[in-house]
Amino acid sequence: MKGELVVSIYKQPLCITMIKKLAQYIKEYKLPTIITPILITLEVIMEVIIPLKMADLIDYGVYAGNMNEVWKLGVTLIILAMLSLFFGATNGISAAKASAGFAKNLRKELYYKVQDFSFSNIDKFSSASLVTRLTTDVTNVQQAFQMLIRIAVRAPLMFIVSVIAALQINASLAGIFLAAIPILAIAVFAIMRRSHPIMEKTFKMYDNLNNVVEENVSSIRVVKSFVLEDEEKNKFKNVSNTIFGNFVKAEKMMALISPIMQTASYTCVILVSWLGARIIVESNMTTLKTGELMTLLTYSIQILSSLMMLAMVALMLTISRASAERIVEVLDEVPDIKNPENPVMTVKNGDIEFKNVSFSYVKDKEKECLKEINLKIKSGETIGVIGGTGSGKSSLVNLIPRLYDTTEGEVLVGKVNVKKYDLDTLRNEVACVLQKNVLFSGTVSENIRWGNEDATDEEVERVCKLAQADDFVKAFPKGYQTYIEQGGTNVSGGQKQRLCIARALLKKPKILILDDSTSAVDTKTDALIRKAFKEEIPNTTKIIIAQRINSVEDADKIIVMDGGKINGFGKHEELLKNNEIYKEVYESQMKGSDSDEK
Repeated sequence: MKGELVVSIYKQPLCITMIKKLAQYIKEYKLPTIITPILITLEVIMEVIIPLKMADLIDYGVYAGNMNEVWKLGVTLIILAMLSLFFGATNGISAAKASAGFAKNLRKELYYKVQDFSFSNIDKFSSASLVTRLTTDVTNVQQAFQMLIRIAVRAPLMFIVSVIAALQINASLAGIFLAAIPILAIAVFAIMRRSHPIMEKTFKMYDNLNNVVEENVSSIRVVKSFVLEDEEKNKFKNVSNTIFGNFVKAEKMMALISPIMQTASYTCVILVSWLGARIIVESNMTTLKTGELMTLLTYSIQILSSLMMLAMVALMLTISRASAERIVEVLDEVPDIKNPENPVMTVKNGDIEFKNVSFSYVKDKEKECLKEINLKIKSGETIGVIGGTGSGKSSLVNLIPRLYDTTEGEVLVGKVNVKKYDLDTLRNEVACVLQKNVLFSGTVSENIRWGNEDATDEEVERVCKLAQADDFVKAFPKGYQTYIEQGGTNVSGGQKQRLCIARALLKKPKILILDDSTSAVDTKTDALIRKAFKEEIPNTTKIIIAQRINSVEDADKIIVMDGGKINGFGKHEELLKNNEIYKEVYESQMKGSDSDEK
């Protein structure tokens, strides 16, 4: 089974399809990509002609004592060497430009592709894996591309031309090189075949390594507060050692290529030298001249060097093959959520309706986290959502801005199915403050303006006042120009939540969703935020997911979620009378409150 897998990896159609897919991103760098092999061809021609002229210099100049011939051939050799140097330097520059441009386009395409992914697409790839694909994997493919347009052209061309030239000088001696080729080819193929699965496994481990580093760096305060530095170090060490072990295992096999090549090279040189010298002596330089023997030795080095270069290309392709496959996985991923043809470009109001909605993250009916949801919310209403962990609260609201699509049924916003809207239009009218909302590196003002980059300073301050963030922002030394670290690590949890709410309000949405977004603020601030919402944005539909009853008790209606279903829907007083789950939660929280007061 394992052998069949390895063989299938090397099937030609798969390789060709992958190469065609990646070749699309050469784009505006086609010219240097084409010029590079041409320049390399000219460089190879110069390097093959030089040994022939050297032979003439020795045989017809030095041995013949003809200084005119020495001078003429000497000048010719200098010109050929300068041309070879020029062609070599220019092909290096053009290859670097082509490969760097190819990598730039590929990295850009990957990044843009990820931006179009829905949440379900992103769930298939961890953020650490995507980072590895955008960095390490693209770099590996870039290096392989440069080797393909340089060494992969130069090596076989040099090999073929040198063999032809050597055969013209002496076919029997040139046959020595040809005899070594199948031996070397078999050795290289065997090593490639065994090392590719190891490299494939290693790059997957890189994803784990990046994940460990990302988690540790982003959660360094938690690590330190629990004194878990040693555990994190051990976790990193284990993953790092696994990668080390895999690389050593692969490199051990790859390292065999160099001694095999060198052994073949030295053996060929020794045989050519010994047999060539014998032919010269026995034929008194009639069958083979000294200069021709020197040329054959030069060609032997060129031929075997070409084979070593091809082996290097094969190794690099083995490494980059795994990277290319991982890159193509992302490029081939089809976003689950797309704009429809002739999309609706206007959201009339904040009316929301769920019609027989069921939803599963894995598209499996037996694993549905929402089941047969039927719900109507009028524009401008404030709706509270409460329920235990895993009851489907977040899944419910994620369907409104179409972060996920329903498995069954339909969600309507403004009397229109969300699948018929232009995605940007819908999401601009449905502002979400999710559980895992983050701040980005930049000033407070820049973070708030994610909601509307054209907002004035007055509008920024207004939404901060609504979100009860204005006071603490102005208390910062630089106020709204205070720099926020990546992820908002230099502000408290409550401050981060209020800034995220302000950012959402700046969009002036028709629907505002707060997914447990006031959990880190005190009850007084929570009440002030809800009061501001009621007074300042009465026409905006507000959906508030909360764990605390007092965060939703004054809502127009409250949804009680349980096991992916709506267990109750009504006002606070109604649910206290008719809904056991709501009553139980209320009583447990009120008892806790009474105990705190005592």
